[in-house]
Amino acid sequence: MFRNKSPQPPKGGSKIGEFKSPLGGWGLFLLTTFTGVFLLNYLDSPTAKPVAATERVKQQFSHDLAVFRALIETRFLPLAERSASADSMKTAFLACRRAYKKLEPFAEYYLPATTRLVNGPPLPEIEAEDNRISEPGGLQVIEELIFPEFDVRRRNDLIREIKKLRRELVRYADFEKDTDLTDAHVFDALRLQIFRIITLGISGFDTPRCLNALPEAATSVHTLSTYLSFYNTKTPDFYRLVQILQSTEKHLNQASDFNTFDRFQFITEFANPLSTQVLAFQQQRNIQPFNEIRALRTDAKTLFDTNAFNPDFYAPTVATRSNPAKILLGKKLFSDPVLSAGDDPPGGKRSCASCHQPDKAFTDGLPKNASLSGRGFVRRNTPTLLNAALQNAQFYDLRAQTLENQSSEVIQNVDEMHGSLEYAARTLQQNNVYRAWFEKAFPTLRDSIEPIHIQNALAAYERSLVRLNSRFDRAMREQNNGTGKPLLSTEERLGFNLFMGKAKCGTCHFLPLFNGTVPPVFTQTESEVIGVPVQPNRRQIDPDPGRYALFRLDPLKYAFKTPTVRNIVQTSPYMHNGAYQTLENVLEFYNQGGGRGLGIRLENQTLPTDKLDLTDREQSALLAFLKTLSDHN
Repeated sequence: MFRNKSPQPPKGGSKIGEFKSPLGGWGLFLLTTFTGVFLLNYLDSPTAKPVAATERVKQQFSHDLAVFRALIETRFLPLAERSASADSMKTAFLACRRAYKKLEPFAEYYLPATTRLVNGPPLPEIEAEDNRISEPGGLQVIEELIFPEFDVRRRNDLIREIKKLRRELVRYADFEKDTDLTDAHVFDALRLQIFRIITLGISGFDTPRCLNALPEAATSVHTLSTYLSFYNTKTPDFYRLVQILQSTEKHLNQASDFNTFDRFQFITEFANPLSTQVLAFQQQRNIQPFNEIRALRTDAKTLFDTNAFNPDFYAPTVATRSNPAKILLGKKLFSDPVLSAGDDPPGGKRSCASCHQPDKAFTDGLPKNASLSGRGFVRRNTPTLLNAALQNAQFYDLRAQTLENQSSEVIQNVDEMHGSLEYAARTLQQNNVYRAWFEKAFPTLRDSIEPIHIQNALAAYERSLVRLNSRFDRAMREQNNGTGKPLLSTEERLGFNLFMGKAKCGTCHFLPLFNGTVPPVFTQTESEVIGVPVQPNRRQIDPDPGRYALFRLDPLKYAFKTPTVRNIVQTSPYMHNGAYQTLENVLEFYNQGGGRGLGIRLENQTLPTDKLDLTDREQSALLAFLKTLSDHN
């Protein structure tokens, strides 16, 4: 997966500076270990003075960091340097991963850039705008060196990566001293961690080879218990929270197999009640969620709440956020061919709705639509606009950062609409009805209609096209259909569990949006290299270079945005080139291991190349689940 840049922490979270220790790594390690153990013992002593919960959080983090560093220094690194026992190394590695999970809530919240080098994906990070490629590092890179088998010939690589990890951990050491931590920050970070467990943890996102996702999720829940214990109020709300935490951790510890784990049950019966109760307890303590615009609303009880997501987070400025009048104006403009008209050539043959047809989930049902001239085809398949607002970049190659920019490119594209925003603005200015609509949508409009007003109105309409009320969503909210029967069948539940487990779909199409926008902060949208052929089962890559056409960086050859699979039954044909007519064909493509599984030479494929070995029954279950993602409202 490739992101445009490192994700930023929520605005409520204060960032801390880079740390340079005058003691050196080993000296600081000893000092931190001694201090952490001393403080925690002191806090538990009968003579200890009351310490603020936020200070205990910092001290706990420092203690857990010292334990993690001790594991590396005294156990994992010596084994890597001298041991011939791969099993011993694997055991030490898994212990290090569990130690990291105790740091993850606040490491991800305050130090996401450093954390990418501690537990980021084992792929280069591409900062395309800066023409920069950063090599990966950390636990997932190390995992590839020892799982499934350790190759002794790569011992030096393993040692080097462990030492790199050790250096990165030094950057965490300033958390206790330099972090502006409030109770609101603590609860914010802990609730985001619950959402991280649901979306990334139980999918195996960061444990693709060792498959240690469920024990690590149990460790994460235990860590939540530790931090929340600092807020013990000895009230029924707190004891209810403790009960949910204990039952959730127990459930995860009892899970015996990654592939057969019932993720649907875990989310509906444990994780959703947990995130709901943490928020309730937080508010009972009069610790209010941050009052700021985020993609995932700060007061969402669960990931599946109605209106949990706010598409205005992705609007470029406060002034471009939506209002009802903008949405109505944008809807009118969306179907008006005036946007494809111009002085040269004159006309107005096509509107946005010509290709993004509402009755086809805002697609057109074609592999590629005809060009405006009728003498060829547009470059790529028409994507759905449903939920397009919930991503931080548009187009298959992510070239537009906002919906406003996206509309401009389409309108002025010779093959698509060949219009002129300036001409459209002048024309609309002369229409009294439109003029009144624009004045209502933009109360500060004093003079003439400008192109940006058209762009923003269209974007506001597209931001209104968020649809997160499918049968799957209602099942996650534990609603029923009025008959008392479950909203999802046994086969559909199996399909969801496969999607989030064995089939690995959920490691790219992230829950709950099922696109490439990365949870739980939803600030970055990923692209992947999957190796789409020119036609199904052909051993020839589609020639479209994807993001590489914009940024000449080798890892971006044939890289395309990860689209949503919501409403996928209504959006055929599939892939950027429309090569696949049926979902059955698409599932088989992934089952074979993508392009490389078909025999295409593609060294930079980011999709795992291993065959999934899904049975016919499992593929049918996946298809049944995908059908539950359709919104009919």
